[in-house]
Amino acid sequence: IGENIQLLVDRPDGTYCFRLHRDRVYYLSEKLLKLAASVPRESLVAPGTCFGKFTKSQKFRLSVTALDFLAPYAKYKVWVKPGSEQSFLYGNHVLKSGLGRITESTAQYQGVVVYSMADVPLGFGVAAKSTQECRKVDPLAIVVFHQADVGEYVRNEDTLT
Repeated sequence: IGENIQLLVDRPDGTYCFRLHRDRVYYLSEKLLKLAASVPRESLVAPGTCFGKFTKSQKFRLSVTALDFLAPYAKYKVWVKPGSEQSFLYGNHVLKSGLGRITESTAQYQGVVVYSMADVPLGFGVAAKSTQECRKVDPLAIVVFHQADVGEYVRNEDTLT
């Protein structure tokens, strides 16, 4: 979302912040942060909305729980056709044949938010091809690598916090 991150922190309904707790990054209001300070760290499960976590190799992995907050401010978006929505929600990559639209000037390996044609955010991905390359590739080529989708709520409901 680039410089739009400022819109997440300074909101009209108060000031929000990001906090690291047990290798996970949480998004919460400062008011909630002050309340959470009274709870011992060992007893605190999740102080706010989980935006993602750091892996063992210290890479940050964005979680699907951040989708509702990040989708409105995304710079790069991809829309999938109705026939490919279910495939993406099962954890598969987006093929050229399932691509509806893509934001102009999307670079290769750029993070994107995946939408349905009805502008419903479905998940996150990484552009496998740039916008220019997408026009030339064959229909079975992968154009968006799958990262996270709203189907994870059902598939991984035991481990999501």
